[in-house]
Amino acid sequence: MSALLSQKTVEKVWGRHDLSAPFPNDKLAKIGEIWFEPAPSYGGVLIKYLFTSEKLSVQVHPSDEQAQRMGVGPRGKGECWLILEAEPGAQVALGLDTEYESDAVRQAAIDGSIEDMLVWHDARAGDFFHVPPGTIHAIGPGLTLLEIQQNTDITFRLYDYGRPRDLHLEEAMQCAQFAPYSSKFRKRIGGSASEQIIDCDAFSASLLQDNHILAAAEPALVIPLQGSVDVGDKKVRAGGCAVAETGDAIRSLVGAQFLIVHDNQIQQS
Repeated sequence: MSALLSQKTVEKVWGRHDLSAPFPNDKLAKIGEIWFEPAPSYGGVLIKYLFTSEKLSVQVHPSDEQAQRMGVGPRGKGECWLILEAEPGAQVALGLDTEYESDAVRQAAIDGSIEDMLVWHDARAGDFFHVPPGTIHAIGPGLTLLEIQQNTDITFRLYDYGRPRDLHLEEAMQCAQFAPYSSKFRKRIGGSASEQIIDCDAFSASLLQDNHILAAAEPALVIPLQGSVDVGDKKVRAGGCAVAETGDAIRSLVGAQFLIVHDNQIQQS
């Protein structure tokens, strides 16, 4: 049976006080993330909203195979970002400006010159970035984005702009790709048509727009970006997320825009 997922609000040093509706504002806390508590029966994919006022750390995540080999968990962390709002000049860093030896990147992380190796990509509302495991990346200020990720928190920091947080250089060297980011992992979405926006080993996601009536062929997450969607007997509004179980009806009206996300690893098991 369909279920609304509860939200968790997370304060971050790089977060913001001035979130756009429908998200809450907090004059005392800098909200950096709002994420949805995974359902027990559907816990392989995590949905987050991120709100940035400063740069996030330069970091990398392992693949499933690397995480298992390193003994840090059964799965790695592939992710993707859909940019919802972007201030003028907002950017995300993905990949390096050329190929490097691991020792050069390690030293650059220590002395801070890794910032000169990063490639910063302009980000606008409607931009979509797939961030495969091993991609060295960071998120800049002035962004509101939706992140779909494998449900782990395995993050190896290479550089954090002098903030007093731990770095994980040895672990990062074991899973990072010291190379440029491929343009095939970036696209523009959000025109007038519905479309599949990603289908990778870990998960898949489609963007649907306007009026739809369909039955869930398998369990899925439903995330309205505009308007509302009825999932079974639950109404889900923008800023919310629900689990649709197999057979649940999913209904939307003109003006709605929403994501349907599937956990591909459930299908493979």
